[in-house]
Amino acid sequence: MRLGIMGGTFDPIHFGHLVTAEEALIQFNLDRVLFMPTGSPAFKSGQRITSAEDRYLMTVVATASNPDFDVSRMEVDRPGLTYTVDTLLALRAEYGPGAELFFITGADAVWDIVGWKDADQVASLATFIAATRPGYDLAAARASHDIQATGFRIEYIEVPALAVSSTDLRARVAGRRAIRYLTPEAVSAYIVKHGLYREGEQL
Repeated sequence: MRLGIMGGTFDPIHFGHLVTAEEALIQFNLDRVLFMPTGSPAFKSGQRITSAEDRYLMTVVATASNPDFDVSRMEVDRPGLTYTVDTLLALRAEYGPGAELFFITGADAVWDIVGWKDADQVASLATFIAATRPGYDLAAARASHDIQATGFRIEYIEVPALAVSSTDLRARVAGRRAIRYLTPEAVSAYIVKHGLYREGEQL
């Protein structure tokens, strides 16, 4: 089993997340990609984010049409702050020692992993797939970070230049601007139905 783990707040999920997961699936010959919405993310402690249940359900509707994508409630249902090391340990226990775990994240964010809780253990549990956009200066990034000295295994993939982010989508909804073609239609409908990201709320 070669399992991709697409972790994130997904507040809300958008096409950038989905394209990245699909590219990782194909380029690394993964069996599945497991989307893992965070419950109470440690790195956003103190920030206002949408409820875990809403973020989980938006991820479910966004990925429902792809048979290679699954969504996990593991972090949503876990009490307390969410740490990647706990998730990777739980997945290792569930899938067994023979499974290969691939944690998918952005190329900018990957440089922060050396500071995560129990970083040495995190490094031993998964290979990291860092997604870059066309034009990303990978050579410069590597020159400024001695990631090899940390023991982390990092691979890189390039994804199409989709200038979209969850922050931008929330601001667009608050400003009554269109988000069509930036996120799946089912996610847009969910946001409208549940009144998420209206002006003055959760920005």
